[in-house]
Amino acid sequence: MKTYGQFCPLAQATQLLCERWTLLIARELLAGSSRFSELQKGVPLMSPTLLSARLKSMLKAGIIKMDGQKGEHGYSLTPAGLELRPIVELLGAWGHRWSRSHLETGDLDAGLLMWDMRRTVDSAVFPKQKVVIEFEYNDAPEGARHWWLVCENNEIDLCLTDNGYDVDCLIKCSLKTMTAVWICEYSFNEAVKKGDIKVLGNPDIARKLQDWLRSSGLARLGSMNALPEINWN
Repeated sequence: MKTYGQFCPLAQATQLLCERWTLLIARELLAGSSRFSELQKGVPLMSPTLLSARLKSMLKAGIIKMDGQKGEHGYSLTPAGLELRPIVELLGAWGHRWSRSHLETGDLDAGLLMWDMRRTVDSAVFPKQKVVIEFEYNDAPEGARHWWLVCENNEIDLCLTDNGYDVDCLIKCSLKTMTAVWICEYSFNEAVKKGDIKVLGNPDIARKLQDWLRSSGLARLGSMNALPEINWN
């Protein structure tokens, strides 16, 4: 690791945390991922080799720890790692305000979007019996156009293949539109009214979709009127 050659605490922190992907791995751990395979879903363009290398660096630095038996282990944040939460949240909020994606094709990823939605949707909005929502993205790559979120007993499952369940609602839109909704460019209901999103199926379920889907937590934070200030004195 290259260093800044400075004793400044900021320099010491950034030379560790600002390696490519490190803070995104921390984001995934803060969001609840623990297994290697779960972390991969949150950083799909990161090679397994590089992910392993970054995890080793974070272990050595005391940011994360390894849990479980050999071959079944997962990762969790140490107290030092948990203190990264406000840093990650404020960086995400700053990015939402001042460095937003223009949602070009290279920034769109159906798998990452659906994985983020799966862990953020409010399962309590629907009854305990199985509710199946299908998403159809007409501009997504072949093999990533159809997704199913299955809500049952307050648990959410994400499927890329049709398991034959009866679909309660079908949501049809572009990947760009759903991503824009997810990062709070505009609301789900606004997109429906504009005709950018089409919802077919059970009208009672459809009316609850806005509350169920919510939006990216970092984008919601960035949409706040004011962010906390630091007193440097």
